[in-house]
Amino acid sequence: MLSESQLKEEELDILFGVINRFVGYFSLKAQGKSTNDTSKEYPFVAMDTRQVYDQLDFVQNYLQISYDGPRPSLVDVGCGIGNVLIFAEQFLFDVYGIEKDEYTVRIAEDLIGKDRIEQADITVYPDYTRFDVIYYFCPLPNHEPQKELELFIENEMRPGAILIANRKKSMAIEADPRFKRLSETLPVWQKKIT
Repeated sequence: MLSESQLKEEELDILFGVINRFVGYFSLKAQGKSTNDTSKEYPFVAMDTRQVYDQLDFVQNYLQISYDGPRPSLVDVGCGIGNVLIFAEQFLFDVYGIEKDEYTVRIAEDLIGKDRIEQADITVYPDYTRFDVIYYFCPLPNHEPQKELELFIENEMRPGAILIANRKKSMAIEADPRFKRLSETLPVWQKKIT
């Protein structure tokens, strides 16, 4: 007989399996219609939903977000179809996405809202300072440009903001006195308030 926690894990596995199936379908469709130059930028590749869930759950608890409090802003850098933003909304974040690829932008706009998705070049985006939480899943395939993007975001984000940085190419942030790592197992840092 399964314990209550084992039953809950099995139920979550079913739920995440269904979600991954839908996201996978839209990912394949989006990749075929991508206008991104794949020599220097990825077509949409979805992050594993269980990892997204764990990361957002951690940050929601860290910030102590509740229904009766203010909703911190979260931006997904290279948001693709907006699947991470759908999760983030459920964790009570005020969500926004930045995406260059026209096809995925249209899907994200349909899912999240035209006022929440901006078609823009993430490498020169001028407004990272406005967000409380910045999320990305390694949007650039080449090592050096990705490292440059990471440093650009880390320099631009405001003190107190949180960074969820999946598949980071540079770990210089670990020695950067402006940042503290918030989790031993999750790629989550906070820029210190000076």
